[in-house]
Amino acid sequence: MKDIQNLEDTREVDIQKVGIKYLEMPLIIQRKNNSNQIVYSKARASVSLPKKYKGTHMSRFVEVLNEWRTKNLLGVDIKGCLEKIIRKLHAESGELQFKFKYFIEKTAPVTGFSAPMSYECTFEAKIDNGGYKFILGVVVPVTTLCPCSKEISDNGAHNQRAYISVKVSYDEDEHIWLEDLIELIENCASCPVYPLLKRKDEKFVTEKAWDNPKFVEDVLRDVVVNLRKHPVVKEFEVECEAFESIHNHSAWAYQKEG
Repeated sequence: MKDIQNLEDTREVDIQKVGIKYLEMPLIIQRKNNSNQIVYSKARASVSLPKKYKGTHMSRFVEVLNEWRTKNLLGVDIKGCLEKIIRKLHAESGELQFKFKYFIEKTAPVTGFSAPMSYECTFEAKIDNGGYKFILGVVVPVTTLCPCSKEISDNGAHNQRAYISVKVSYDEDEHIWLEDLIELIENCASCPVYPLLKRKDEKFVTEKAWDNPKFVEDVLRDVVVNLRKHPVVKEFEVECEAFESIHNHSAWAYQKEG
């Protein structure tokens, strides 16, 4: 059959990224406790396309990703998957990303009741000019309590749920567990959030936030300081957004280093 994609293109345009998005597939993620978790993921994969080629072969992305979904992933393992995509499509560079929800059993601080809590996570790999880069991402919901509101009020202070988004990059011979990264981030907030709380637990988290008021700037700086000290992290990106309880807008802070 005639292959239109392999025909030569005459417009002299090298395409930096071409590929597929939102491919839904299951992944097997290795957990810190040596067990596995099967997650629902959405994949995005792309390669560079030289100007002489009319198109890339989209089906080959799916072929390789379908093969790799049966492997246990630690994140950095997706390098082999991306390398195969680049080889199969005769490209010079490529990118691969998996977005998924990762569940951790979370225990209430006083009663000890537990329930699974989900976190939005990403594994991302990039290969360009022979260099490889892996990026681990997570979005962590937390509680913040406004220091200014607490200071100026005779009783009470406004608090809100906030999201701390972190992306970290490190050498492929190193590893960071999602559980450890999430714990590091939660410890920088006024208080973590929990999927299941009884009255004693609710009292505890309310008072903990009261005793630990933080602006988004405080949260961001604490995360940055901890990531700067981390022995494995080479580069990082941090974003904190607080969904204000007394405003119709969010408070927001951002930092990128490395």
